[in-house]
Amino acid sequence: MPTRLRGQVEAFFVLRRNPLELWGQLAYELPIIEGRFLGRQQMMLNAPEAIRHVLLTNAENYRRNAASRQVLQPILGNGLFLAEGDAWKHQRRTIAPALAPRTMGMLARHVVTACAAKEAALAGLLHRPLELLPHLQNLALMIAGQSMFSLEMGGFGGELRALITEYGTQYAQPGIFDLVAPGRVPSGLARGRARFREKWVAFLDRLIATRDALPAEEGRARDLFDLLAAARDPETGAAFSHAQLRDEVSTMILAGHETTAVTLFWCIYLAALYPDLQAALAEEAGAGPIEGAEALERLPRTRAFVDEALRLYPPAFLLVREAIGADEIVGRAVAPGTVVVMSPWVLHRHRALWRDPDVFDPARFLAGAPAVDRFAYLPFGAGPRICVGASFALTEAVLVLARLLSRFRVRLCGDGAVLPRGIVTTQPDRVVRFELSERRRGGAVSPVQGTGLAA
Repeated sequence: MPTRLRGQVEAFFVLRRNPLELWGQLAYELPIIEGRFLGRQQMMLNAPEAIRHVLLTNAENYRRNAASRQVLQPILGNGLFLAEGDAWKHQRRTIAPALAPRTMGMLARHVVTACAAKEAALAGLLHRPLELLPHLQNLALMIAGQSMFSLEMGGFGGELRALITEYGTQYAQPGIFDLVAPGRVPSGLARGRARFREKWVAFLDRLIATRDALPAEEGRARDLFDLLAAARDPETGAAFSHAQLRDEVSTMILAGHETTAVTLFWCIYLAALYPDLQAALAEEAGAGPIEGAEALERLPRTRAFVDEALRLYPPAFLLVREAIGADEIVGRAVAPGTVVVMSPWVLHRHRALWRDPDVFDPARFLAGAPAVDRFAYLPFGAGPRICVGASFALTEAVLVLARLLSRFRVRLCGDGAVLPRGIVTTQPDRVVRFELSERRRGGAVSPVQGTGLAA
């Protein structure tokens, strides 16, 4: 980890290679870092009270910056993630009821159905080196297809994964013009993103048309698509247009598929690193059936394990905002146009905010542990723009991890640390193989306690 602030040219190439390597030691120690990058004033916030101000207290003064919109719009369109102002308020009011706690029972059933099918497939792949990440991506895609469309994704999954891979490898990293003149220079990267957008929209339209062709069920919502199609803005009564619905579907597929898959990967990786903790989770999961959302109440250790994995390996590693008007953040003047950076990757490992920040310790999130400042832990953001699907994402991750570990013992194949790399989400830097074996029932294991082990 660098102990100095990087120069601007060096920082740009590091940003292209792996954004998680961008910040030096000072970022993990200081509450605020100020500087300039490619001609723009920048502030990096690690003080919870400063982050609270930007994401909650004065959130309307901070929008997503132009570079973020330039990079993400080809795949997310104008959906909830990128919308601003009145458009965002309309979308949030309309979508929120579809992901309210009362819908978790329906959505959790889709999770369990897809997970059971994946367990059966994995049972045929025991005692051999196995690259699990593609299986977890496939499982998350199956869950997205079932919960959003009531569709088996076999006919669409390969094309969807290919498109997401194309976007991630060719278009997701910012180019120089994204940072210095977003939208104003017709670069080759911009033209490539425009071509990708055409392919992506055509794919989504075919997916939605297939779903529309399914016979309706009278008086019963089958999935998120039904809920979104029927949703009305509670203030205006407006429904989503086809283009709006398509962009919301795109946002939910990406947010509920790729991020969940990498979360599950890091959970499995950590379970393999710490077999005693793995055994404790298996014992907790094996104490009863895991068939829906009602099982969550008896899985506190598994939930704490997922929460701690999200601390060390947050899928969304960077939040960027741009000041619309002049402001003041904890006594520091903010000029219009200032780029404000909050990195969950850095924040969750900050020396002033966490005891032993590099140690994997699920006990931090068990009942009775010292309280964590709400704005020191941001796996799903915070404030009015907190991820609308956070409850579903946690439900999915906990249920899937519990089911997989109750059935399979997982160990890593080979040596060497697995390092994270920021490519849209926090991905492993190389292919990682595991070995699965059937878990034998019986035998007492210790409960999850503080591990004192460094991740």
